[in-house]
Amino acid sequence: MSKKAFAIALAFGLTGLTAAHAQTHASTKPTVVLVHGAFADSSSWDGVIADLTRDGYHVVAAANPLRGVANDAAAVRTVINSIAGPVILVGHSYGGAVISAAADGAGNVKGLVYVAAFAPEVGESIFDLTGKFPGSTLPPTLDKPVDLPGGAHDLYIQQDKFPAQFAADVPLAQAKLMAVAQRPLTDAAGAEKAVATSWKAIPSWWVYGEADRNIPPAAMKWMAERAQAKKVVTVPGASHVVMISHPHEVAKLIETAAAN
Repeated sequence: MSKKAFAIALAFGLTGLTAAHAQTHASTKPTVVLVHGAFADSSSWDGVIADLTRDGYHVVAAANPLRGVANDAAAVRTVINSIAGPVILVGHSYGGAVISAAADGAGNVKGLVYVAAFAPEVGESIFDLTGKFPGSTLPPTLDKPVDLPGGAHDLYIQQDKFPAQFAADVPLAQAKLMAVAQRPLTDAAGAEKAVATSWKAIPSWWVYGEADRNIPPAAMKWMAERAQAKKVVTVPGASHVVMISHPHEVAKLIETAAAN
């Protein structure tokens, strides 16, 4: 082999090794799977996604059907199963109940992050937990249920009440758009009893706003303590959509979970 050919081969080999090393280094970071809750959609994670992707994380925002805990957990589980490496599973609001079920028995889920979320015990529903402590003003703001085939009903927040109830610390113009674009939860999903509690086996982290009007902060504090959370972050003045109004704090906690 000529000196020139040898140099080319050597350079190519080093480049290949460098690329392989970079790929290996990147693969050491877990994939973050984000699961939105009721009356929201995956766009609610936009600010969090921007921080995570900037910091080198691969992120997947899973579509939550909002039809029922077991049904929705199965949908999220298909996303988890498609990921070869470790996963940090993040749920907002009702999405917390979904990730608690979806992670059950999933060997690649290394951490759970609850963002203003529910973590029900077996036999509990999110409706049970909402009423366990005083403070939720959600029920009176719900619109007339929309009838569905089979007897279930879709629940929406009345659009004129949505900003103050759901997103009080989000700019009003943005909150009004969110009100129109909100995705409904079925009443059956809200009443469905949990059958899995992955938070008993998988480490969890929690963040929520102290001005949450959907889930009483006292309820989330109690659930975090019950789950023996590794860390709990409370954000003064933050509403139920803390991931929209305070994306940096939420992303930082997710990265803390990923580093453990």
